[in-house]
Amino acid sequence: MADPSSYRPKPGEIPDSPGVYKFRDEHRRVIYVGKAKSLRQRLANYFQPLASLHPRTATMVTTAASVEWTVVSTEVEALQLEYSWIKEFDPRFNVKYRDDKSYPYLAVTLNEEYPRVQVMRGQKKKGVRYFGPYAHAWAIRETVDLMLRVFPVRTCSAGVFRNAASAGRPCLLGYIGKCSAPCVGRIDAEEHRELAEEFCDFMTGRTGTYLRRLEKQMALAAEDMEYERAARLRDDIAALRRAMEKNAVVLADATDADLIALAEDELEAAVQIFHVRGGRVRGQRGWVTDKVEAVDTAGLVEHALQQLYGEERGDAVPKEVLVPALPEDADAVGQWLSERRGSQVSLRVPQRGDKKDLMATVARNAQQALVLHKTKRASDLTTRSRALEEIAEALDLDSAPLRIECFDISHLQGEDVVASMVVFEDGLPRKGEYRRFQIKGFEGQDDVRSMHEVISRRFKRYLAEKEKTGEWAVPVDGEAQGDALGDGVNGSGEVPAPGEGRDEDGRPKRFAYPPQLVVVDGGQPQVAAARRALDELGIDDIAVCGLAKRLEEVWLPGEDDPVVLPRSSEGLYLLQRVRDTAHDFAIRYQRQKRSKRVRSSPLDDVRGLGDTRKQALIKHFGSVKRLRQATIEQICEVPGMGRKTAEAVAAALAQAAPAAPAVNTATGEIMEDGGSTE
Repeated sequence: MADPSSYRPKPGEIPDSPGVYKFRDEHRRVIYVGKAKSLRQRLANYFQPLASLHPRTATMVTTAASVEWTVVSTEVEALQLEYSWIKEFDPRFNVKYRDDKSYPYLAVTLNEEYPRVQVMRGQKKKGVRYFGPYAHAWAIRETVDLMLRVFPVRTCSAGVFRNAASAGRPCLLGYIGKCSAPCVGRIDAEEHRELAEEFCDFMTGRTGTYLRRLEKQMALAAEDMEYERAARLRDDIAALRRAMEKNAVVLADATDADLIALAEDELEAAVQIFHVRGGRVRGQRGWVTDKVEAVDTAGLVEHALQQLYGEERGDAVPKEVLVPALPEDADAVGQWLSERRGSQVSLRVPQRGDKKDLMATVARNAQQALVLHKTKRASDLTTRSRALEEIAEALDLDSAPLRIECFDISHLQGEDVVASMVVFEDGLPRKGEYRRFQIKGFEGQDDVRSMHEVISRRFKRYLAEKEKTGEWAVPVDGEAQGDALGDGVNGSGEVPAPGEGRDEDGRPKRFAYPPQLVVVDGGQPQVAAARRALDELGIDDIAVCGLAKRLEEVWLPGEDDPVVLPRSSEGLYLLQRVRDTAHDFAIRYQRQKRSKRVRSSPLDDVRGLGDTRKQALIKHFGSVKRLRQATIEQICEVPGMGRKTAEAVAAALAQAAPAAPAVNTATGEIMEDGGSTE
């Protein structure tokens, strides 16, 4: 625990201007990011007597070992920089709202030649229009199914689209009138795009225009005694009305707004957002967060706005944002939202009428979400705490291992030998810090030597990071130091490109933070190898254990007998989960490498021959076997192939031994060499 006075800036050093500040711990890890109108006044609040600080603030300043700041010209710039740093550094003492699930969106891929309507989750893509989020994917599919009667936009995948185009026959939706079948040329790309844009207009709330147009067409068809067409239009109108009824009208003036409400207690806060478009609730989402910093309702609202709109642009930011309390810098936040939208955004607290009533409904949803979360979380917190305490007791550790790293080796009969490192903090996976290794110190199968190499490389990197920051002068000879600094930080065992590996400022985390416990997948030999690697590096403050799969025994270095935890032990369950996660991560990487090796082709060795021309060759000749039989003149006939490259291709194929023929195991038929490079 650090004394805040040991790193308190000297009087007059802190500027009296807007800016953003960072607190770092002893490992130079950013643990808190904040902004202020006046850096001098704000930072002075952190260096008061500890007894006068909020308990969470006191914990943060005693965990920190230094503070630094960046001056900006306006409060809006401070808001933008604060959001960027919170996203980049993921500080442990900042409030961060996290979705409890990935919400589905109705997406229209306007970035494609033939736009497609589909369900999408995850990160938003450029050129795609999103509507939602929805609570359930089936709700999107029901809505789309109703609307395809009127807007028969493509919904099929790229593969289905290509197959239909090559076969000259549309899929079932094309036959029943729920797809305009651009794959077979029933409409051209421009007409199909217009159809997709009309679909988007309807989804944004401009419904009256289309309904009135269809009603007029129905009336004209009836007058002309085209009763079948009139009946079809009648059914289309009914389908659109049913799609609209799925979103009840909540605001009569066709408002576009997001309503944000909070429910909180001393430890946690839940936020709920209703997305209202065209006066109807088009989507709903929510987050829950631990209140790891001393923050009031206004501060929580500001964090929620950053989380909600930090990556959004244009119409994704509505004209109106209604909140339960205005942020401290409401004008700056409003200006920031307006800049992201590209036009004026109103940020306010509803005072009366329908909007206030709807805000009360959103608040009730937030309260219910918090109650439900606490019911689930109580068990989770208790279980994780008990598991860590049981591990500490069983392994005779001084304290609970808040950071656990687990290593596993994977290979296939001695080939493509790889290793994985997974990280668990407070009993939860820290996926951003998982790492992968290629075993490069020797050839063949030797799990013990592989484990020694991986542990050595990981902790050489840790010592190198400590030496770089001046925390500890490490006696590493030239060769070892080069290996430590050259070891890959991107999970591949390769040296990262300049600027890619990040610097000592903690971006993204590298190997700079030591665990309290190292777990290896294996028994006595693997544990002994891991302990020996740490001893050779002079590291004696990190515990090591192994978990053997056969009887789920926990092995400690130098012990002849294992530690046997009860089958019902939460500690054993956590160790199993950590071990299994490392095992799965290693297997996935090993399969990737094997798959890449199997897909290799003699064409890979031809200098200057890229993927596009490789695929053109295979497409032209049909297989590597036929390409091998072709003459140089025939190879030159492929678009983009010059004579020099054709000669290089012919030479490479002549030198490479023909692959063994593939056999269809069901029929015994010898199949022709496919040789695809894809």
